[in-house]
Amino acid sequence: MVGSAAVLLNLLPTTAIFHRHNPNLTARYFPSSSRIRSISRLRGVISCSASLEDGLEQIPSGGVSSAVEEIIDMENKLLQEPATEIPEDNGKSAVYDFLYPDKELLPDDKEMSLFDHLDELRDRLFISVLAVGAGIAGCFTFSKELILFLEAPVSTQGVRFLQLSPGEFFFTSLKVSGYCGLLLGIPVILYEIIAFVLPGLTKNERKFLGPIVLGSSILFYVGIAFSYMVLTPAALTFFVNYAEGAVESLWSIDQYFEFVLVLMFSTGLSFQVPVVQLLLGQSGLVSGDQMLSIWRYVVVGAVVVAAVLTPSTDPLTQLLLAGPLLGLYMGGAWTVKLSGH
Repeated sequence: MVGSAAVLLNLLPTTAIFHRHNPNLTARYFPSSSRIRSISRLRGVISCSASLEDGLEQIPSGGVSSAVEEIIDMENKLLQEPATEIPEDNGKSAVYDFLYPDKELLPDDKEMSLFDHLDELRDRLFISVLAVGAGIAGCFTFSKELILFLEAPVSTQGVRFLQLSPGEFFFTSLKVSGYCGLLLGIPVILYEIIAFVLPGLTKNERKFLGPIVLGSSILFYVGIAFSYMVLTPAALTFFVNYAEGAVESLWSIDQYFEFVLVLMFSTGLSFQVPVVQLLLGQSGLVSGDQMLSIWRYVVVGAVVVAAVLTPSTDPLTQLLLAGPLLGLYMGGAWTVKLSGH
């Protein structure tokens, strides 16, 4: 009896026996849930070695051999089941490749401490501030000419500008000079940003860096020109015509330039939509088909963004900005799609 119990214990399918009978099971293969349940049922045949002998005494003649044959049959059925293969996953994705590129793709890769990065960042910020400061000083010299240039969209409609408080015109001149100086200093700021991030870019990323920067600059200045020639005159004409015959148009010089400058710069920034799309497509995060598939949400988003960016509340200005935004988005999506990303 004890010998028969030892035979049963030796035939109990364990993990080591299972792998020894099926050498094809490697690290890529794992037992399915049905196998785990079947092995658990097999292990439940004998609860413990202490009560095994008492249980075997009650087994009739030939019962031990029948139990052994049943266990062997069940084990053979388990071995004949197809192994569940888990696909290989190296843990990499488009986001992972973008954040952690291979070292051979970084031609100028060099080790720098955190303090070295901070020192370089401080120097480049200092150069950018100097460039903007020089632009502001130069624009302040011609501040009156700039103010007359920005008053042109409504100067022919009988609008007069007033200085409602002492020094209002002076501070308005500083504000106009600040915006124009920032506009002139943008090329220097872009150069310093590129020089700071260039060592960390891969070879493929450097190929589209030049077109991206050039396209971004062109779109920004085109947005400002579009705002000055289309959006600003349309919005101001709407306000003048609405008030005609009821009130005389006497506008605060400070509030007028706040309206015009905010509208121009927000339009220039909103024209960067295709640049963002190209960056997302080049990095593999979003495809052109995915961008085109959400066009309904883009229509609603363009209207909302136009309502937020435009300082006025009239629907005409918002629609005039929402239309180009939608066109720029669709153009950027098709560009990403045609480029194969």
